[in-house]
Amino acid sequence: MSRRAFKVLVSHPNVPPPALELLRSRGAETIICQSVPPCREEILQKVPGVDAIYWAHYQALNAGILDAAGSQLRCVSTMSSGIDFVDIPEFKKRQIPLGHTPGVVKNSVADLAIGLMISAGRHFHAGRTEIERSQWKTEQINWMMGQEIRDSVIGFFGFGGISQAIAQRLQSWNVAKIIYHTRTRKENDVDYKAQHVSFEQLLQESDFLVVAAPLTNETRDKFNGKAFELMKKSSVFVNVARGGLVNQPDLYDALTTGKIFAAGLDVTTPEPLPADNPLLTLPNCVILPHMGTQTWKTTTEMSLLAANNIINAMDGKPMVRPAY
Repeated sequence: MSRRAFKVLVSHPNVPPPALELLRSRGAETIICQSVPPCREEILQKVPGVDAIYWAHYQALNAGILDAAGSQLRCVSTMSSGIDFVDIPEFKKRQIPLGHTPGVVKNSVADLAIGLMISAGRHFHAGRTEIERSQWKTEQINWMMGQEIRDSVIGFFGFGGISQAIAQRLQSWNVAKIIYHTRTRKENDVDYKAQHVSFEQLLQESDFLVVAAPLTNETRDKFNGKAFELMKKSSVFVNVARGGLVNQPDLYDALTTGKIFAAGLDVTTPEPLPADNPLLTLPNCVILPHMGTQTWKTTTEMSLLAANNIINAMDGKPMVRPAY
Protein backbone atom coordinates (compact mmCIF):
# COMPACT_ATOMS: atom_id res chain seq x y z
CA MET A 1 0.00 0.00 0.00
CA SER A 2 1.20 3.53 -0.76
CA ARG A 3 2.09 5.53 2.34
CA ARG A 4 -0.19 8.46 1.42
CA ALA A 5 -2.70 9.63 -1.13
CA PHE A 6 -1.11 10.82 -4.35
CA LYS A 7 -2.21 12.54 -7.54
CA VAL A 8 -1.80 10.91 -10.95
CA LEU A 9 -2.38 12.71 -14.24
CA VAL A 10 -3.84 10.25 -16.79
CA SER A 11 -3.26 11.68 -20.25
CA HIS A 12 -6.04 9.82 -22.10
CA PRO A 13 -9.69 9.16 -21.16
CA ASN A 14 -9.80 5.67 -22.66
CA VAL A 15 -7.26 3.98 -20.38
CA PRO A 16 -8.86 0.62 -19.47
CA PRO A 17 -10.88 0.88 -16.21
CA PRO A 18 -8.95 -1.92 -14.39
CA ALA A 19 -5.80 0.23 -14.40
CA LEU A 20 -7.63 3.25 -13.01
CA GLU A 21 -9.31 1.09 -10.38
CA LEU A 22 -5.96 -0.34 -9.35
CA LEU A 23 -4.44 3.13 -8.96
CA ARG A 24 -7.40 4.35 -6.91
CA SER A 25 -7.30 1.25 -4.70
CA ARG A 26 -3.73 2.22 -3.78
CA GLY A 27 -4.61 5.76 -2.79
CA ALA A 28 -4.40 7.61 -6.09
CA GLU A 29 -6.50 10.58 -7.05
CA THR A 30 -6.71 10.28 -10.84
CA ILE A 31 -6.86 13.49 -12.85
CA ILE A 32 -8.03 12.35 -16.28
CA CYS A 33 -7.56 14.37 -19.46
CA GLN A 34 -10.68 14.20 -21.63
CA SER A 35 -9.48 15.26 -25.06
CA VAL A 36 -9.21 12.74 -27.90
CA PRO A 37 -6.75 13.01 -29.46
CA PRO A 38 -4.94 14.21 -26.33
CA CYS A 39 -4.66 17.99 -26.21
CA ARG A 40 -1.30 19.28 -25.00
CA GLU A 41 -2.90 22.46 -23.66
CA GLU A 42 -5.24 20.39 -21.47
CA ILE A 43 -2.33 18.30 -20.20
CA LEU A 44 -0.28 21.40 -19.38
CA GLN A 45 -3.27 22.86 -17.57
CA LYS A 46 -3.93 19.77 -15.44
CA VAL A 47 -0.41 18.46 -14.75
CA PRO A 48 0.87 21.06 -12.23
CA GLY A 49 1.18 19.60 -8.74
CA VAL A 50 0.77 15.91 -9.59
CA ASP A 51 2.95 13.22 -8.06
CA ALA A 52 2.89 10.90 -11.07
CA ILE A 53 2.06 10.95 -14.78
CA TYR A 54 0.40 8.06 -16.60
CA TRP A 55 1.28 8.78 -20.26
CA ALA A 56 -1.09 6.89 -22.55
CA HIS A 57 -0.31 8.26 -26.01
CA TYR A 58 2.64 9.02 -28.30
CA GLN A 59 3.01 12.79 -28.10
CA ALA A 60 6.38 14.16 -27.01
CA LEU A 61 7.12 13.54 -23.34
CA ASN A 62 9.83 16.06 -22.59
CA ALA A 63 11.07 18.91 -20.42
CA GLY A 64 8.00 21.01 -21.18
CA ILE A 65 5.75 18.44 -19.49
CA LEU A 66 8.16 17.88 -16.59
CA ASP A 67 8.56 21.61 -16.00
CA ALA A 68 4.80 22.10 -16.00
CA ALA A 69 4.32 19.26 -13.51
CA GLY A 70 6.66 20.76 -10.94
CA SER A 71 9.46 19.61 -8.68
CA GLN A 72 7.19 17.37 -6.59
CA LEU A 73 6.77 14.97 -9.55
CA ARG A 74 8.03 11.56 -8.44
CA CYS A 75 7.55 9.22 -11.41
CA VAL A 76 6.19 8.72 -14.91
CA SER A 77 5.11 5.62 -16.78
CA THR A 78 4.10 5.32 -20.39
CA MET A 79 1.49 2.82 -21.52
CA SER A 80 3.68 1.74 -24.40
CA SER A 81 6.56 -0.55 -25.17
CA GLY A 82 8.46 1.81 -27.45
CA ILE A 83 9.58 5.09 -25.93
CA ASP A 84 11.17 6.90 -28.89
CA PHE A 85 8.86 9.86 -28.14
CA VAL A 86 10.38 10.30 -24.65
CA ASP A 87 13.34 12.59 -23.89
CA ILE A 88 15.15 9.98 -21.84
CA PRO A 89 18.28 12.12 -21.23
CA GLU A 90 16.01 14.73 -19.62
CA PHE A 91 14.55 12.10 -17.29
CA LYS A 92 18.03 10.86 -16.39
CA LYS A 93 19.25 14.39 -15.74
CA ARG A 94 16.37 14.99 -13.34
CA GLN A 95 16.56 11.46 -11.90
CA ILE A 96 12.84 10.93 -12.40
CA PRO A 97 11.89 7.23 -12.57
CA LEU A 98 10.43 6.34 -15.97
CA GLY A 99 8.51 3.15 -16.69
CA HIS A 100 7.10 1.56 -19.83
CA THR A 101 5.31 -1.65 -20.82
CA PRO A 102 7.52 -4.00 -22.85
CA GLY A 103 7.05 -7.74 -22.66
CA VAL A 104 3.27 -7.82 -22.46
CA VAL A 105 2.98 -6.64 -26.07
CA LYS A 106 4.95 -9.55 -27.47
CA ASN A 107 2.12 -12.04 -28.01
CA SER A 108 -0.35 -9.83 -29.85
CA VAL A 109 2.42 -8.31 -31.98
CA ALA A 110 3.84 -11.76 -32.74
CA ASP A 111 0.43 -12.97 -33.93
CA LEU A 112 0.06 -9.94 -36.17
CA ALA A 113 3.60 -10.30 -37.54
CA ILE A 114 2.90 -13.85 -38.66
CA GLY A 115 -0.31 -12.57 -40.20
CA LEU A 116 1.71 -10.04 -42.18
CA MET A 117 4.22 -12.70 -43.24
CA ILE A 118 1.40 -14.79 -44.66
CA SER A 119 -0.71 -11.99 -46.11
CA ALA A 120 2.25 -10.35 -47.86
CA GLY A 121 3.81 -13.65 -48.95
CA ARG A 122 0.52 -15.00 -50.31
CA HIS A 123 -0.86 -11.90 -52.09
CA PHE A 124 -3.83 -11.25 -49.78
CA HIS A 125 -4.02 -7.57 -50.75
CA ALA A 126 -3.39 -8.15 -54.45
CA GLY A 127 -5.87 -11.02 -54.53
CA ARG A 128 -8.66 -8.91 -53.02
CA THR A 129 -7.83 -6.14 -55.49
CA GLU A 130 -8.13 -8.57 -58.41
CA ILE A 131 -11.60 -9.57 -57.23
CA GLU A 132 -12.66 -5.94 -57.01
CA ARG A 133 -11.36 -5.35 -60.56
CA SER A 134 -13.16 -8.46 -61.88
CA GLN A 135 -9.77 -9.97 -62.69
CA TRP A 136 -10.18 -13.26 -60.77
CA LYS A 137 -8.52 -15.78 -63.08
CA THR A 138 -9.68 -19.39 -62.86
CA GLU A 139 -7.73 -21.06 -65.69
CA GLN A 140 -4.11 -20.03 -64.99
CA ILE A 141 -1.97 -22.44 -63.00
CA ASN A 142 0.67 -19.82 -62.20
CA TRP A 143 -1.69 -17.06 -61.04
CA MET A 144 -0.98 -15.38 -57.68
CA MET A 145 1.90 -17.68 -56.80
CA GLY A 146 3.25 -16.83 -53.35
CA GLN A 147 5.90 -17.71 -50.78
CA GLU A 148 5.47 -20.36 -48.08
CA ILE A 149 6.83 -20.20 -44.55
CA ARG A 150 7.49 -23.96 -44.69
CA ASP A 151 11.14 -24.78 -45.57
CA SER A 152 12.06 -21.08 -45.55
CA VAL A 153 14.75 -19.15 -43.70
CA ILE A 154 13.18 -16.78 -41.20
CA GLY A 155 15.33 -13.79 -40.30
CA PHE A 156 14.88 -11.31 -37.46
CA PHE A 157 16.40 -7.86 -37.05
CA GLY A 158 16.29 -7.65 -33.28
CA PHE A 159 15.68 -10.73 -31.16
CA GLY A 160 13.89 -9.52 -28.07
CA GLY A 161 10.52 -10.57 -26.71
CA ILE A 162 8.53 -10.01 -29.90
CA SER A 163 10.96 -11.82 -32.19
CA GLN A 164 11.28 -14.68 -29.74
CA ALA A 165 7.49 -14.98 -29.48
CA ILE A 166 7.32 -15.22 -33.28
CA ALA A 167 10.14 -17.77 -33.33
CA GLN A 168 8.37 -19.81 -30.65
CA ARG A 169 5.20 -19.90 -32.73
CA LEU A 170 7.17 -21.00 -35.80
CA GLN A 171 8.78 -24.04 -34.11
CA SER A 172 6.06 -26.30 -35.51
CA TRP A 173 5.96 -24.73 -38.98
CA ASN A 174 8.83 -26.78 -40.41
CA VAL A 175 10.99 -23.79 -41.25
CA ALA A 176 14.45 -24.46 -42.66
CA LYS A 177 16.30 -22.17 -40.26
CA ILE A 178 15.86 -19.20 -37.94
CA ILE A 179 18.55 -16.51 -38.01
CA TYR A 180 18.79 -13.12 -36.34
CA HIS A 181 21.01 -10.06 -36.09
CA THR A 182 21.61 -8.14 -32.89
CA ARG A 183 24.68 -6.32 -31.61
CA THR A 184 25.56 -9.30 -29.41
CA ARG A 185 24.38 -12.90 -29.40
CA LYS A 186 21.38 -13.73 -27.20
CA GLU A 187 22.28 -16.42 -24.67
CA ASN A 188 18.84 -18.04 -24.94
CA ASP A 189 18.84 -18.30 -28.76
CA VAL A 190 19.28 -22.06 -28.47
CA ASP A 191 15.75 -22.22 -27.02
CA TYR A 192 14.46 -21.12 -30.42
CA LYS A 193 17.01 -22.99 -32.55
CA ALA A 194 18.14 -19.57 -33.78
CA GLN A 195 21.53 -18.58 -35.12
CA HIS A 196 23.20 -15.19 -34.63
CA VAL A 197 24.47 -13.78 -37.95
CA SER A 198 25.90 -10.58 -39.39
CA PHE A 199 23.55 -7.98 -40.84
CA GLU A 200 24.74 -8.80 -44.36
CA GLN A 201 24.09 -12.52 -43.84
CA LEU A 202 20.64 -11.71 -42.47
CA LEU A 203 19.81 -9.79 -45.63
CA GLN A 204 21.26 -12.35 -48.01
CA GLU A 205 19.74 -15.50 -46.48
CA SER A 206 16.29 -14.50 -45.21
CA ASP A 207 13.22 -15.64 -47.11
CA PHE A 208 11.09 -13.75 -44.59
CA LEU A 209 12.79 -10.87 -42.78
CA VAL A 210 10.98 -9.50 -39.72
CA VAL A 211 12.02 -6.18 -38.18
CA ALA A 212 11.31 -5.99 -34.42
CA ALA A 213 13.96 -3.69 -32.97
CA PRO A 214 13.87 -0.30 -31.24
CA LEU A 215 14.24 2.90 -33.25
CA THR A 216 17.58 4.46 -32.35
CA ASN A 217 20.12 6.65 -34.12
CA GLU A 218 21.91 3.43 -35.05
CA THR A 219 18.83 1.69 -36.50
CA ARG A 220 17.19 4.65 -38.24
CA ASP A 221 16.98 4.04 -42.03
CA LYS A 222 18.79 0.73 -41.52
CA PHE A 223 16.65 -0.81 -44.27
CA ASN A 224 17.53 1.33 -47.26
CA GLY A 225 18.37 0.83 -50.91
CA LYS A 226 21.70 -0.77 -50.11
CA ALA A 227 20.05 -3.27 -47.76
CA PHE A 228 17.26 -4.18 -50.18
CA GLU A 229 19.86 -4.78 -52.92
CA LEU A 230 21.34 -7.57 -50.81
CA MET A 231 18.02 -9.35 -50.20
CA LYS A 232 16.59 -12.19 -52.25
CA LYS A 233 14.18 -11.25 -55.02
CA SER A 234 11.79 -13.76 -53.45
CA SER A 235 12.05 -12.31 -49.94
CA VAL A 236 9.16 -10.97 -47.88
CA PHE A 237 9.95 -7.97 -45.67
CA VAL A 238 7.87 -7.36 -42.52
CA ASN A 239 8.15 -4.40 -40.13
CA VAL A 240 6.36 -4.41 -36.76
CA ALA A 241 8.87 -2.11 -35.00
CA ARG A 242 8.86 1.57 -35.99
CA GLY A 243 8.52 3.15 -39.40
CA GLY A 244 11.77 5.05 -39.00
CA LEU A 245 13.87 1.89 -39.36
CA VAL A 246 12.89 1.82 -43.03
CA ASN A 247 13.67 4.28 -45.81
CA GLN A 248 10.22 4.20 -47.40
CA PRO A 249 11.15 5.64 -50.82
CA ASP A 250 13.83 2.94 -51.06
CA LEU A 251 11.28 0.30 -50.03
CA TYR A 252 8.92 1.56 -52.73
CA ASP A 253 11.72 1.24 -55.28
CA ALA A 254 12.58 -2.28 -54.08
CA LEU A 255 8.94 -3.40 -54.38
CA THR A 256 8.37 -1.86 -57.80
CA THR A 257 11.64 -3.04 -59.38
CA GLY A 258 11.54 -6.61 -58.10
CA LYS A 259 14.44 -6.32 -55.67
CA ILE A 260 12.18 -7.99 -53.09
CA PHE A 261 8.93 -9.94 -53.46
CA ALA A 262 6.58 -8.23 -51.01
CA ALA A 263 6.30 -6.27 -47.79
CA GLY A 264 3.98 -6.23 -44.78
CA LEU A 265 4.01 -3.12 -42.60
CA ASP A 266 2.25 -2.38 -39.34
CA VAL A 267 4.29 0.79 -38.85
CA THR A 268 5.06 3.66 -41.20
CA THR A 269 6.45 7.16 -41.37
CA PRO A 270 4.49 9.25 -40.73
CA GLU A 271 1.57 7.86 -38.78
CA PRO A 272 -1.16 8.21 -39.87
CA LEU A 273 0.12 7.48 -43.36
CA PRO A 274 -1.44 9.89 -45.90
CA ALA A 275 -3.94 8.23 -48.23
CA ASP A 276 -1.91 9.38 -51.25
CA ASN A 277 1.33 7.70 -50.10
CA PRO A 278 2.84 5.76 -53.03
CA LEU A 279 3.22 2.56 -50.98
CA LEU A 280 -0.57 2.29 -50.80
CA THR A 281 -0.74 1.90 -54.58
CA LEU A 282 1.33 -1.30 -54.59
CA PRO A 283 -0.31 -4.72 -54.90
CA ASN A 284 2.66 -6.37 -53.13
CA CYS A 285 2.59 -4.19 -50.01
CA VAL A 286 0.21 -4.96 -47.12
CA ILE A 287 -0.12 -1.96 -44.79
CA LEU A 288 -1.91 -1.88 -41.44
CA PRO A 289 -2.56 1.18 -39.23
CA HIS A 290 -0.25 0.23 -36.32
CA MET A 291 -2.56 -2.45 -34.90
CA GLY A 292 0.02 -4.70 -33.22
CA THR A 293 -1.25 -4.22 -29.67
CA GLN A 294 -4.89 -3.57 -30.56
CA THR A 295 -6.55 -6.34 -28.57
CA TRP A 296 -8.42 -5.83 -25.32
CA LYS A 297 -6.34 -8.48 -23.58
CA THR A 298 -2.98 -6.93 -24.40
CA THR A 299 -4.13 -3.32 -23.96
CA THR A 300 -5.50 -4.12 -20.49
CA GLU A 301 -2.25 -5.90 -19.58
CA MET A 302 -0.26 -2.85 -20.76
CA SER A 303 -2.47 -0.52 -18.72
CA LEU A 304 -2.06 -2.57 -15.55
CA LEU A 305 1.71 -2.74 -15.97
CA ALA A 306 1.89 1.05 -16.33
CA ALA A 307 -0.22 1.42 -13.18
CA ASN A 308 2.01 -0.97 -11.26
CA ASN A 309 5.11 0.94 -12.40
CA ILE A 310 3.65 4.05 -10.77
CA ILE A 311 2.49 2.25 -7.62
CA ASN A 312 5.92 0.74 -7.09
CA ALA A 313 7.65 4.07 -7.55
CA MET A 314 5.29 5.78 -5.14
CA ASP A 315 6.06 3.03 -2.62
CA GLY A 316 9.77 3.67 -3.05
CA LYS A 317 10.29 0.38 -4.86
CA PRO A 318 11.86 -0.26 -8.29
CA MET A 319 9.41 -0.06 -11.14
CA VAL A 320 8.25 -3.37 -12.62
CA ARG A 321 9.61 -2.31 -16.02
CA PRO A 322 11.91 0.70 -15.73
CA ALA A 323 12.94 2.36 -18.99
CA TYR A 324 16.48 3.02 -17.79
